[in-house]
Amino acid sequence: MRKFLLLSALVAATTPAGFARADSASAISGKMGALPSGEAVYRHICQSCHMAEGQGAVGAGAQIPALAHNPRLQVASYPATVILNGYGAMPWFSGLLNDKQIADVVDYIRTHFGNHYTDKLNPSEVALMRPHLTAEEQ
Repeated sequence: MRKFLLLSALVAATTPAGFARADSASAISGKMGALPSGEAVYRHICQSCHMAEGQGAVGAGAQIPALAHNPRLQVASYPATVILNGYGAMPWFSGLLNDKQIADVVDYIRTHFGNHYTDKLNPSEVALMRPHLTAEEQ
């Protein structure tokens, strides 16, 4: 548990201001506040880096990939794995978003921004992808 709390503090300290409001997210409890749709998750969390239209960005030594017209989104497990585990400059969200929120935001980005991948990701599939902490890590 101590490692989780230290990692949560590190993520919070390196997260841009306004990324997650104190009243809507708690890394300690591992739950994100009410985000009822994939669009809500995207607007609250993803948009600050990937931009409003999913066009991505470059700056501060990082290149944020575009989600718009992105062929890597064809397989739903790819963005789900990146959201769960992080990749490059992107932090992990496995401790903040539940399986339904991840499935919802994956479905949202795969059907918006010029993407037309309409097969749905099931929250139970996300659960199988989720990294599991050992008793020592908790």
